[in-house]
Amino acid sequence: MKRSAIVRIDLAALQHNFQRVKQLAPHSRVVAVIKADAYGHGIVQVAEALSQSSHLADAFAVAHLNEALLLREAGIEQAIIVLQGFQNLQQLAQMQAHNIQPVVHQHAQLSILQQATGQSLPVWMKVNTGMGRLGFSVAEAASVKADLQACSVVDDICLMSHFANADQIEHPLNQQQIIAFEQLSRQLNLSSSLCNSAGLVQFSNTQADWVRPGIMLYGASPVSNQTAIELDLKPVMHLHAPLIAVNHLRKGEGVGYGSEFVCPEDMPVGIVAIGYGDGYPRHARQHTPVFINGRRAKLIGRVSMDMLCIDLRDVSDAKAGDDVELWGEHISVDELAQCADTIAYELLCNMAASRL
Repeated sequence: MKRSAIVRIDLAALQHNFQRVKQLAPHSRVVAVIKADAYGHGIVQVAEALSQSSHLADAFAVAHLNEALLLREAGIEQAIIVLQGFQNLQQLAQMQAHNIQPVVHQHAQLSILQQATGQSLPVWMKVNTGMGRLGFSVAEAASVKADLQACSVVDDICLMSHFANADQIEHPLNQQQIIAFEQLSRQLNLSSSLCNSAGLVQFSNTQADWVRPGIMLYGASPVSNQTAIELDLKPVMHLHAPLIAVNHLRKGEGVGYGSEFVCPEDMPVGIVAIGYGDGYPRHARQHTPVFINGRRAKLIGRVSMDMLCIDLRDVSDAKAGDDVELWGEHISVDELAQCADTIAYELLCNMAASRL
């Protein structure tokens, strides 16, 4: 069933943001991260937009094998990297059959590679330099490299790690990770990749052979000290919904569940056809901005499943049928995320079901 909320994807903005990555990391190859349905933007259409000659990603990164197979079925020919790697010999065989590159991050995967036969593949050897999530320890990296090189199905090896706090430029772990990774890269003499979006913005001297932008491709800022506008990033997802009613409430009347907002005077209240059932954050606070008829208005009351209420005292010409922007050109997804005590990643991913 078609919902009232409309999600529009601006692929030209996506391509602009990709070019910004190229400008910020001119000497690195680019792995465009398109996991989680391209952060809610549509994995196939995003991959196709970044497969054009003027906006050509060197590779794509996805979370799991099913996403990689979907891209191959859609005709995507670039290198595809599966960040979670494989879990068994059957999944590895599928990767071999479709020329999909796994990330190897644990000894169980190494054992599977040692058993495998057939086509050789490039692999990405992940080392934990401080994220504490996936990856071999720095101390065992040399022996893991040797074991990988001894596998008949392993072709090239690329060393990779992941920042834990790159969005906070002053965090002491950043430099610890950079030093550990660069020392290891020199020791092992492998091509390497460390920087996500925040890393390539904050640490230009650590971009290495490959960068792995994710959130910045979609127009949200990856760092706390610069906005998307300051980074010259354009919003790719635009979320809109119609105003379906304008109510004229009297001073002292409550608005919405719990009557958390009480009208301080006689005032017009707009009802917008979107709510948490459509992916809008339920915990968006009072006064979260929206954009209507060329002006900002404010959220009042609680967000309902399929409606929210807005203060229209500064938008006197508003009427049922008017378009309301929840985020996009005038309201950034980063601003909304801050008002809802969440991050842009979650908001964008939540909109996949409503995307046209």
